[in-house]
Amino acid sequence: MQPEAGKYLYDIKQSIDSINEYLDNNYDFNSYLENKLLRRGIERELGIIGESMSRLLKIDSEIKISNPRRIIDLRNWVIHGYDKVDDVIVWGILTRDIPVLKSEIEELLNN
Repeated sequence: MQPEAGKYLYDIKQSIDSINEYLDNNYDFNSYLENKLLRRGIERELGIIGESMSRLLKIDSEIKISNPRRIIDLRNWVIHGYDKVDDVIVWGILTRDIPVLKSEIEELLNN
C-alpha cells in the first residue's frame, strides 16, 4: 500500500473514532435529534470520511471497501445539500454502515 493511501485510511479511522466518541454509546435517535452540536460534529466527520475516500480512490480504485462511491456521495450531500440532510438517513448510516466501514478500514490498516 502506498504511504499516502495509509494516511487517508488513517484519516477515515480517526473520523470514525471521533463519531463513536461523540456518541459515547449513550445516544439514541431522539438524543441525537435534540443535540444540534452533535449532529453538526458528526456531519463534519462524515464529510472528512467522504473526502478521504475520494482521495483514496484516486490512488487505489480497487481498494476493498464496500460502497466507496456511496461514501463520497454522502460527503457531497452533507456538504452541498446541508439544508436537505435527513437525520433519519444519517442515523441509519451511523448505526449500520459506520461499524462495517470501521471493520474494513481496520483490516486494511493491519495488512
